[in-house]
Amino acid sequence: MILRLFPKRPDHPLADGQELKRILAELHVARALNAVDEVAGWFESLKHAEDFRLDHLFDVLRQLDDAAQPHLRRLARDYLHSPHLSTIERQRLWTRSCTYLSEVATVYSLCIERARLDPKSRGSVAFKASLPLLNTRLQAACCARLKWLAYRYEPPGEELWRCLGETYLAAEAAGHAQKSLQLYPAQLGLSSVAQQYLHALVFFTSSVDGLLPVQVEMADRLIAHFLSGFVFSADSRPDSVYWVDAASGGAPARLARKPRASSPGLRFFSAGPALTALEELIHVVERGEVPSTLNLGGEYPQKVLLPVLRHLRLYWALRPPQRRHQRHPLTTSIAVLQGFEHSYVVFSGAVPRLTREAGVQNAILEDVSLGGFRACFDDAGGERIKLGALLCMQAEGGDNWLLGAARRINRLKGTRARIGVQVLARHAQSIELRPRRSGFAAAVAIPGIWLRDGGEPDVLRIVLPLGSFDVRETLDFCDADQLHVLTALELEESGNDYEIARFHEQSAT
Repeated sequence: MILRLFPKRPDHPLADGQELKRILAELHVARALNAVDEVAGWFESLKHAEDFRLDHLFDVLRQLDDAAQPHLRRLARDYLHSPHLSTIERQRLWTRSCTYLSEVATVYSLCIERARLDPKSRGSVAFKASLPLLNTRLQAACCARLKWLAYRYEPPGEELWRCLGETYLAAEAAGHAQKSLQLYPAQLGLSSVAQQYLHALVFFTSSVDGLLPVQVEMADRLIAHFLSGFVFSADSRPDSVYWVDAASGGAPARLARKPRASSPGLRFFSAGPALTALEELIHVVERGEVPSTLNLGGEYPQKVLLPVLRHLRLYWALRPPQRRHQRHPLTTSIAVLQGFEHSYVVFSGAVPRLTREAGVQNAILEDVSLGGFRACFDDAGGERIKLGALLCMQAEGGDNWLLGAARRINRLKGTRARIGVQVLARHAQSIELRPRRSGFAAAVAIPGIWLRDGGEPDVLRIVLPLGSFDVRETLDFCDADQLHVLTALELEESGNDYEIARFHEQSAT
């Protein structure tokens, strides 16, 4: 009885208000990486702090999480926008951020479990008022983790989807899934459990594995901007495009693959009015304007923003992109060279020694289609294939080299990864382009790779080094004693170290 009147004080440094205040003050001025690491360490220690009354425990967790948020944003900015970071430094930022998000989700989940096991205790009763905030923060942590995984093209596991689905359904059952609240003190706008869950679903179905990390961040902010326009319901509608079973803990899927059976956790969603609003924004940006109300976390020029907007338009449409060509399973080894320089050398006729020292990577072809193929390769070390990279490829035993571009990357367990490759040309040729102007500058040749597969009459597609295309420049090159005179038409796309341009072939005079 005496012990009940005078409960045992938690044997933890953060149970002391003055000590907590001191630690929080030090976190505010600490280096971002150290602060995030320290808070994650406190979370780990609080997992076993059983003497904490539940409402007091959540209050401590909330304050620590608040203090960590500006540092997490700094780590994300450094990861995305610091070009001079080494591979090891980038890996450290990614690991610390993902560790933090995993730890905060774990301790928030433990609070929910403690309330479930002892619902009538004073701490649980007092904690009940904080449950909507906790659930929304738990969903937000899962959303952020989903985004950090996408930065490195890592697939989210079942545990992440299970946490998102269970938290949403529990909040819905408790009647606060739609309750809007301020997620963090310095964060503008309101959010809710349902909004965070829908954000995760839209992010996953927007196929961000075909975007660069900075584009992934832009897509995430655009999703937040348009989220209120999405339609999310328990009933399938004529305009529903995707579905998810929140109770099963699975990932969302297109309605082209119907759910097997009815389930109370089934939810359906589509872009709805958000697609119309996105189309309107695309038209505005195409005119060279970027609305000041659009919060992208930075200023991006039109040519950087438009590809992301157009990508989202494809996957938010009532009929998202479908595979145009049937895949056929095929298992064989292929040699892969990455980058414009390697490709230029190969298509000039200089066949490289197929060794790792020569920059060659080996991959296993898994399936092929008319437009490309999918292959699995070793993703360890510094020579990993990058999204958008120009790839020169030759099948084992073959004598023909293909030119392609890495369009999708998915990391697998261990050091393996799978790439989706679009074939740009099955027949390509290296050429030297010369500007048709007088003077010394005319003698400077521009290397190019002529994509000789089909195309429009009198139109040539040529791969150039990045930054070489000039719409005002007329070029020429010789092939088999024939002079080709080219007028620039448009820049088709840009990659890591290359760009593909279209030229009109004039009659040589």
